Amino acid sequence: ETRLEGPQRDVLEHYVTAARCAESDKRQLERKVVALAGTDRWRPAVEALSCIKGIDTLTAFRLAAEAGSFSRFRSAPAFASWCGLTPSERSSGETERRGGITKAGNRLVRTALIESAWHYSMCTPRPKAPAPGADVPAAIRSRADECTARLCRRREALSAAGKNACKANAAVARELACWVWEIGCRAEGTLG
Repeated sequence: ETRLEGPQRDVLEHYVTAARCAESDKRQLERKVVALAGTDRWRPAVEALSCIKGIDTLTAFRLAAEAGSFSRFRSAPAFASWCGLTPSERSSGETERRGGITKAGNRLVRTALIESAWHYSMCTPRPKAPAPGADVPAAIRSRADECTARLCRRREALSAAGKNACKANAAVARELACWVWEIGCRAEGTLG
């Protein structure tokens, strides 16, 4: 057992206190974001996106706030491209070569989607239970449930094919971006 004394103990206590303060500040900021996400401006999109497994209220708010309006993107692939989740391409003549994701988009949204996509490596395709008090139309809930089932199957297929876990996750994140666009547009009332 190591015993710290004198200045070493003081430094450790300082860092422990700083970490506790940072955690407290983080919780306070999260409460403010959740309150903002519940306002009339954001509630429909946040509640709809929160129906997707791997997306909580904070992530849903980040996606909605960064997009501003999902309907400003003409299609799901256009949204995925804006996120920087489309494969890069190096082509010449008849030769086509696809590379990793471009990362030439919104870093905050891309990070949120990549982190959310990791959820599909271990979750079940069962629908996510609705949040208490959420008022999401049945058609949107149904699409969110289809999204969850589809992404679980997609991740399982990529793993079974022996794909690298990070590459499989990026592929799932790209498809998740397309689902987020559709569900976001439905929540805005601009799509079916």
